[in-house]
This record gives sequence, structure tokens and C-alpha cells, in this order.
Amino acid sequence: MNHLIEKEQNLLNQKGHLNEPGYHIKEIFNYHRTMIKASRWRIKEWDYYCAISDKYAFSFTVADLGYMALITASLLDFQSQEETKCAKMKFFTFGKLNLPSSADRGDVIYLDKGRSFKFLHTEDSRIIEVDIKNFTDGENLSAKLILSKHLEDDRMLIATPFKENQTRFYYNQKLNCLNVSGEVKIGDKIYSFSPEKDLAVLDWGRGVWTYKNTWYWGSLSCFIDGIRVGYNIGYGFGDTSMATENMIFYDGKAHKLNNVRFEIDDNDFMKPWRFISDDGRMDLTMSPILDRRDNTNLLIIKNIGHQVFGKINGHLILDNGKKILIQDKIGFAEKITNHY
Repeated sequence: MNHLIEKEQNLLNQKGHLNEPGYHIKEIFNYHRTMIKASRWRIKEWDYYCAISDKYAFSFTVADLGYMALITASLLDFQSQEETKCAKMKFFTFGKLNLPSSADRGDVIYLDKGRSFKFLHTEDSRIIEVDIKNFTDGENLSAKLILSKHLEDDRMLIATPFKENQTRFYYNQKLNCLNVSGEVKIGDKIYSFSPEKDLAVLDWGRGVWTYKNTWYWGSLSCFIDGIRVGYNIGYGFGDTSMATENMIFYDGKAHKLNNVRFEIDDNDFMKPWRFISDDGRMDLTMSPILDRRDNTNLLIIKNIGHQVFGKINGHLILDNGKKILIQDKIGFAEKITNHY
């Protein structure tokens, strides 16, 4: 369990199978879309950023899912407990968005009438520039956020196979605790971010999945006594016998966890969620503030789920036994079922 990959290598072999399932804390794989041995209808690539303050959050996504692309921007207002979202769906893209093969280099640029999404790289920063005409009620959105790159930080990287089909795989990187500065303007209202108190997370994924999956994901990036603290937890994709994606991050260093269990009331997602590791090193409760519900049903394409933001309380224990108390820090978790 939790096989640590030791050497840099291609993600896939000549058969399109994962060379070495497992995890790492740096970008150790070379991803080549041309080595995938699956229909272009099945290939999924995405970049998702979420910047969180104590009063609001913004998420921006550019995803190419083969037969369609999703380009979305969302405002999560924790005071009004409401989401404002603008989404563009484009069919039969088949990789035409040219999403990069690395989480650390290569820009994402999507332009159409009334919409501009740019995820750009400099040597030490990630820059998000988004402009949307008529984001809501006739008001335009204009965003420029600068995220510290923190290339020296550890991250969660996982390569997970599917038992049902060896040409299916889930390759994912989660980069937590990225200091974020800048602002998002909607009409005359300005939402500001300060790197001394606000952090962001990047969910960067590439893969070929089986048709139906239910996954769980939770994320936190916060400051505790001036130190960046966070975690990534989740399960549900593929065969995780070689590694889980559960990690604590403390001051840029990863502390590996084995299994984490989500306890959720499936009849009421606004009731408290609990996250418990099998070794007792994580015991947290999330008190929900806002539920981002999705109930997309296009016959053969379905996405049904809840991404819930809330206040998190409890404790984490690092590899050295140090106990970290989490008190009213805003994070999120989700349960999603998809057919596509």
C-alpha cells in the first residue's frame, strides 16, 4: 500500500498501460497524450483552480472531456450562502483545447465570443486572467489572480489504474496552499485576495476513465499561526491498492496518510460531514455553509453530485507526531457520481 515512485519516467508504456502505479510528491511522470491507447471520446483533461477567502471563493475550470468541453467560473458567497455560476459547454472538442502535459508549464488559453480564460505561467507564479461578458444580471466579470508557484513544495501526485481495463487510468495532481493575490470584479463590486491570508488549490488531471464512477474529494488550504497547512483526501477512482491520494501538507511538506473515510448523510448534505483516517491521524468535522449541487442529465452523460464548502474543525497528526488543531477553517468536500 502507498507505493512511492522513485524515478522519473513516462506515465504510459507502449501498450498504453501505466508504467508504475503509485504516488509521489513531485511531478515525476512525463505525460504524452499520444501514448494513450483509447478512443479520443474517452480522454479527459482538466485544470481547476479554487481561491478561497473567509467570505467568498472563486473557482475557474477549463476541461476537455473528449466529446465535450466545460469552461466554468463560479462565485461562492459564504455570507449569502449562494453560488453564482457561468458555464459554457462545447461539444466534440477531442483535445482541441490543447491543455498542457505538465502542471508546471504550458499555458491554458480559451477564447470565444464574450469569454476569455487564461491560465498562464511565469517562473515563480501562476496567473489566472478571466473575462466574461454578462456573468450575471448584465454585469461583467474581470479577474486577475496571481498564485505563488511554490515549486519547492510537496504535492499530491497519483497514478491509478482501473482493474476492468488497463488502458484506463487516473493521473492527478493536487497543489495545495498556493498564496493568492489580486481581485475579481463583478460589475462595480470588487472581491480582493491577499497572499498573507488567502490560499488556492489547483486540481490538475489527465486520464481515461471507465464509464461510471462515484468519487469523494476533500481539500483544505489555510494558515495556522502563520504557517501554510492543508490536506488532500479522496477515493473512488480505480484500483487504489498501490496508493491513496490522502496527504497532509504542513509548511510545504507532505505527510502521507493511508485510508480516509467520509461520513455523510446522503439525505441531507447540509448536515455535518466527518473525515476520519484509519490510523487516527485525521479526525475532522465539516459544518456546511454552501452546497454546490449539480444534476446534469443528458441521457448518456450524467453528473450528479454535491461540492460542499464549510467550516472545518478537528485535528491532524504529522509524521513526527505533532498534533495540529484545525479551528473554523474553510475548506470543501464533494461526492460526485458521473456517467460519461
